[in-house]
Amino acid sequence: MSSKTLTKSVVIAGAGHAAGQLVATLKQQRYPGRIVLIGEESFLPYQRPPLSKKYLAGMLDAERLHFKPTSFYNAANIEVHLETRIERIEPGGRRVHTDTGRSFTYDKLVLALGSRARQIPLAGAGLGGVHYLRNIPDVDNIRREIAPGRQLVIVGAGYIGLEVAAVCRELGLDVTVVEMADRVMSRVVAPVVSSFFQQQHEQHGVRFLLSAGLKAIHGKARVTAVETDNGDILPADLVIIGAGIVPNTELAARAGLEVDDGIVVNDQCRTSDSDIYAVGDCTSHPNDIYQRRIRLESVHNALEQAKTAAGNICGNELRYCQVPWFWSDQYDLKLQIAGLSQGFDQTIVRGNPAARKFACLYLREGKLIAVDAVNAPHEYMQARTSIAAREIIDPAAPAELR
Repeated sequence: MSSKTLTKSVVIAGAGHAAGQLVATLKQQRYPGRIVLIGEESFLPYQRPPLSKKYLAGMLDAERLHFKPTSFYNAANIEVHLETRIERIEPGGRRVHTDTGRSFTYDKLVLALGSRARQIPLAGAGLGGVHYLRNIPDVDNIRREIAPGRQLVIVGAGYIGLEVAAVCRELGLDVTVVEMADRVMSRVVAPVVSSFFQQQHEQHGVRFLLSAGLKAIHGKARVTAVETDNGDILPADLVIIGAGIVPNTELAARAGLEVDDGIVVNDQCRTSDSDIYAVGDCTSHPNDIYQRRIRLESVHNALEQAKTAAGNICGNELRYCQVPWFWSDQYDLKLQIAGLSQGFDQTIVRGNPAARKFACLYLREGKLIAVDAVNAPHEYMQARTSIAAREIIDPAAPAELR
């Protein structure tokens, strides 16, 4: 460890994936000081991606979701405070105050506050059988209501909505997806990719109502139907709302930190207060590859920002700038995404969607900025390298996949 390290204590606000990686990296780099982990949930840091996949399907138990087992935190002498919310940061006194009445001093504070499901202000949204999917208890509640033949309405055709649709169809539910946009995953993929995934779901029996918003959820104690703004009435035993997420920035804002669509950090993950870092879904950070600030809802981003913050706390002067990447599993399809496609002016399809193995390349002014690869891992890895190098792509190059 660098001799520049003077930090005696680190307090981590939040106990999600980023927090778990932060603790692991601090211990790996032999950080000698006190580490305090404070989280609102009753669980140690755990992985969220399996929630809408294998955990929902009953193929994974909660213990296997944990980033590290309880024994790791005990052996590493990590002070863990679960079911505890930090209500106020006192930057001048380097202290956080919790809802339990306890306060903790810090030399460095890391905000790993994550995000929460976007709630929709809609009549009937509080009825029994209406769910959001963000954490383990959410999925546990949904699993208790899953049964073959039940009618499920999913609101939102993003990654989560489509992953849930795939799992629930395989579990025998009758599934309808309602989406305000005119195609699925419209915010993140090109029409050719949207069309492919819609067709795959329809072949498995999923129905889609596109260009349709929600008007109301009907029922007395429990949901019985969903009404769209097009006038459609859909019978429903169960509703799962996937309306996106909201970054948890309120604590930072109350402390006077700069917030702009996320807690503003530099490429070392430092906030506007040099003693406070922020990592993961809650942050807005600069990316030199795209020459702009971005906020990412991504496991990769959470892990790499956590490593960067931990390294800087340990005096190693790390800077974070990487190609973002994501993935989604739907049926036997693996969608791997690298880069950010916003602002593309050309797409190239390599491979054949009909063969269920292809890649969609996104170009801007000839440079590769993103790729969506479906069951095409080689093309995905090659594209990640090309995006980082800001390579010019020849549209006339062979369209075959390896």
